[in-house]
Amino acid sequence: MTTTAPRAEAGRPPEGAPAGTEGAPALPPARGELSAAVTGRLRGRPAALPGPGAVEAADPYGEDVQLALHLCYELHYRGFAGVPDTAEGDLELLRLRVLLEDRFEEALRAGCEGSARPEEVFEALLTEPPDGRGVSRFLLRHGTLRQLREYAVLRSVHQLRESDPHAWVLPRLWGRAKAGMATVLYEEFGCGREERVHARLYADLMRALGLDPRYGHYLPVVGAPVLATANLMSLFGLRRARRGALVGHFAALEISSPPAASWHAAALRRCGADEAAARFYDEHVEADAVHEQLVRREVVGGLLAEEPGLAADVAFGARATGLLEDALAESVVRAWQTGGSALRAPVEETEEIEEGTEEEA
Repeated sequence: MTTTAPRAEAGRPPEGAPAGTEGAPALPPARGELSAAVTGRLRGRPAALPGPGAVEAADPYGEDVQLALHLCYELHYRGFAGVPDTAEGDLELLRLRVLLEDRFEEALRAGCEGSARPEEVFEALLTEPPDGRGVSRFLLRHGTLRQLREYAVLRSVHQLRESDPHAWVLPRLWGRAKAGMATVLYEEFGCGREERVHARLYADLMRALGLDPRYGHYLPVVGAPVLATANLMSLFGLRRARRGALVGHFAALEISSPPAASWHAAALRRCGADEAAARFYDEHVEADAVHEQLVRREVVGGLLAEEPGLAADVAFGARATGLLEDALAESVVRAWQTGGSALRAPVEETEEIEEGTEEEA
């Protein structure tokens, strides 16, 4: 008998509201000096923002840097409740954002030594990890409904705006690369049907698991490894100079998606989740198998035919994706194997966290 996890009541979207389209999220509590400075400025407090020294001294993969960077990036998407749209052009915030993202990219490049040939990197991504410690296989073999719900929360930061960051690259491509990218994104955005938009399907998945599908709702409970994977897309997407890296990132996601999606769907069904929860992953098993070839042949191939000098950037984008996805998987599986939670706080406490004070982690 198919069962469905209880639906969350607190913060539940109004009945009939389009899933995942409920507007800007609330500003989350800060996690250190840098994120506190950003949230303070967004709340209208005119204090000076940190300079290069403070950014250089911070852990580039830590909670404070990744949250501060996410807050700056989000201003280019839906923003935050109560924060004016003009904050997107705040010169001091833009200055701090550049410092943060340069620190982030420096760390990524230091950790991404290896082949500069895209095809070699892509082939490596197709090789299953020999120890089987990835999240998808853990969920397939051992996952509980609680862990599946946790993982849905973790991925919601990106999936509720799926492909939005990748759309930044369209004006920076032409010819085969533009045509191929537009084709894939057209399908990601539902082929003209609102109910088929992948972000909408993910919101439906969350509803089926009894979770709140509002955009950014669970930002307070996800940790730095999740924020880093989401920030990577904006890091590459918001600068034309990183267009090759963004294409490499997109290709890496499309290449690794089909097997992981099939395992997630199987895990959901094994745990008795509603079929609506598996629909998102079912869609990706079929669609991304086609997208993989299209992206490698037309998007990557077309880009490098026009700009062969971007090959190393494409490879870097793919390697950086693998680096951060591996780090996220390791942190999640480690927490589950020790009987803990992969979230900073239980989902049931989300509302209390959102109303908390700006204390450092």
